[in-house]
Amino acid sequence: MTKTNKIEVLDTEISISTISGEDYICITDMAKAKSDESRAADIIKNWIRTRTTLEFLGTWEKIYNPNFKVVEFDHFKTQAGLPSFVLSPTQWVEKTSAIGIYSKQGRYGGTYAHKDIAFEFGSAISAEFKLYLIKEFQRLKNEENDRQKLDWNLQRTLAKVNYSIHTDAIKEKLIPEKLSAQQISLVYASEADLLNVALFGTTAANWRINNQNLNGNIRDYATLEQLVILSNLESINAVLIRQGLSQTERIQQLNEIAILQMTSLVRSNSIKSLKEK
Repeated sequence: MTKTNKIEVLDTEISISTISGEDYICITDMAKAKSDESRAADIIKNWIRTRTTLEFLGTWEKIYNPNFKVVEFDHFKTQAGLPSFVLSPTQWVEKTSAIGIYSKQGRYGGTYAHKDIAFEFGSAISAEFKLYLIKEFQRLKNEENDRQKLDWNLQRTLAKVNYSIHTDAIKEKLIPEKLSAQQISLVYASEADLLNVALFGTTAANWRINNQNLNGNIRDYATLEQLVILSNLESINAVLIRQGLSQTERIQQLNEIAILQMTSLVRSNSIKSLKEK
């Protein structure tokens, strides 16, 4: 999954592409802050051909890329500094199987570098530019985190609202007259675990035993997709209770519904857009 954002650094618009959770910053856009657009590629070539840059890129690839071709890297490093040595990002990637840099065509096109490498390239622009780049990038990440928390909390609240509908159905149909408060709580807990097993595959008690290092309960660590399904299951279970179905019949249906809905949600563009906002 890939998404693209933009930030503005000292009046220069910079594209950021996020691929499988890793952020890549357009260093072509960054180079435009130092010179005009026509010379951006030359600035990147001059930067990448230096020994200091090659050593940084090689070290980064050795840490994060198991398929990095060290022999080819060493060959480039021996040539660094020679007047005849020329190297482009494309050549670097093709010869060494590097993953820290890639080139993109079309809309938002240009040379992109992993944020670690892009921040290093920022030093070639100016210290001021690099500091403002880091500041704006962090602001973007903070905004994304805030939106994700808001989406999660919204679904958690919705699940709690549906839970009240769920408990009303339990009270009406499953709790006999004149039970003690402790007996009533056991019925509610039993029905809550019915949903836990249908969706998470475990009871709340077993989850706590297996996650003693975590605070909170199983639902506090649910994904956005799981919270959406949980709120749906609570409403559906309330209907099934009023229809007089047994727990065995209901858990089978609820589990099948949970599987069907999760399969649908992980493919849904709507849920993806919520996460990308």
